[in-house]
Amino acid sequence: MNARHARVSLVAFGLAGVVDLVSLALGHDTGHTLAKPLLMPLLAVCAHLYGGPPLLVGALLFGWGGDVLLLLDAEPAFLAGMASFAAGHVCYLLLFRRSLAKGSPRARGSRLTAAVYVLALVATVALLWPGLPADLRVPVAGYSLLLTAMAYGASRLGPVAGAGGALFLLSDTLIATGVADWPQPPRPDLWIMLTYLAAQCLLTAGVLAVRPPPQARPLTSGSAQALP
Repeated sequence: MNARHARVSLVAFGLAGVVDLVSLALGHDTGHTLAKPLLMPLLAVCAHLYGGPPLLVGALLFGWGGDVLLLLDAEPAFLAGMASFAAGHVCYLLLFRRSLAKGSPRARGSRLTAAVYVLALVATVALLWPGLPADLRVPVAGYSLLLTAMAYGASRLGPVAGAGGALFLLSDTLIATGVADWPQPPRPDLWIMLTYLAAQCLLTAGVLAVRPPPQARPLTSGSAQALP
């Protein structure tokens, strides 16, 4: 029964994602406003039904909080949304740490990967700093540090989660370049949401691919076949 419900929630998430991306591509603000708040709750339900640990569900729900707050065009909402995403990254970091502590055979990393992420963090903050509003510089720098740590931690779970972490970093960097008034590609919100949705999906799939912690329900053979 859980596998059937999980497939339904996964299909619903996919449909909401298509509606959101098509709305952004067509410049249909109403469709985006209606679809975006549905995305992370549906993915969180799907993750829960597939046996995902509470920290994964929490990370996705904090992402939902950030999604909703960023729909509001105001600086306080932007800061609150960034704080909600930051809380989600903390959930991911705790989840990655738990997986590493349990000696997951998938857990790995390298000094080279860490060095690449450190270099990316320093270069991104240094380049964005002059263009950011003065009151956003420190919060953005602190958030970037936490986001980069999450992306590196994801890389230690394997290529799927690692790709998700990297895409999350790319998505939020696109947002930051907009705040810093850098030149933007056509339909920047479309690329932000496309990379963000891919990131959350890959992070979820990467976490579910690792043996779940004891308090989470193990995957059944039927539900494993339905994973994206």
